Amino acid sequence: MIDTHCHLDGEEFAEDLEAVIARAREAGVEAIGVPGIDLKSCKTVMELCRRYPDYCFPMLGLHPEEVRDDWKEVLNAIAPMLSEVIAIGEVGLDFYWSREFEEAQLQAFEEQVRWSVEMRLPLMIHCRKAQNEMLHILKRYKEELPGGVFHCFTGNTIEAQELLQFDHFVLGIGGVLTFKKSKLPETLLEAVPLERIVLETDAPYMAPVPMRGQRNEPAFVAHVRRKLAEVYGVSEETVDRVTTANVQRIFPSIVNKS
Repeated sequence: MIDTHCHLDGEEFAEDLEAVIARAREAGVEAIGVPGIDLKSCKTVMELCRRYPDYCFPMLGLHPEEVRDDWKEVLNAIAPMLSEVIAIGEVGLDFYWSREFEEAQLQAFEEQVRWSVEMRLPLMIHCRKAQNEMLHILKRYKEELPGGVFHCFTGNTIEAQELLQFDHFVLGIGGVLTFKKSKLPETLLEAVPLERIVLETDAPYMAPVPMRGQRNEPAFVAHVRRKLAEVYGVSEETVDRVTTANVQRIFPSIVNKS
């Protein structure tokens, strides 16, 4: 298994990071993607990934909830750090809580999409209550985009189809799949081939059943894998093989390292 999205640099893991990594390895997690969300975390992500080379892989970007009026200065500071990353992320749009910085979010996201095109680095995209606006931007670059992940997909069949029109993108599926009232199992089976899915935890958030309510961690991705196998009627080994191949297709920097 590969956990494509885990905030391992967060303070939630400061006290027992070594044990968390050990449990991930024991559970069968072969690689972890670690996204940055602002300038401070981009630095901590790089430090962590240098500490665990060929196991933790950095992605850097400005998260939409962290966008403020100084977004240009922040991106200018992040840009020189991109030579060592496997992706641009976590980036995107989020109008769930507020549209105060809507225009800044749109501009910051498009600038980072341009980074993806120019540097041939895939995107790790966060989108909440903004799919139409996100698609409007992405469609401008549809033929040039190298690919990426629509992180934490929880949408319906129509939304899945809209995202999968981008041929080199996949959907990141995490703990929500296991929630009792989730409609995601039906949506995936109806609209999303397993070849368009990667595993993720979004740890320390969104722990899957039966760990819901606890701090999430990479080892718990096994519960997502188990539920995906149930949904698609295949073995857990098949889910491992297919989703890992998907990761290596989207993030070629991980090939031969995981």
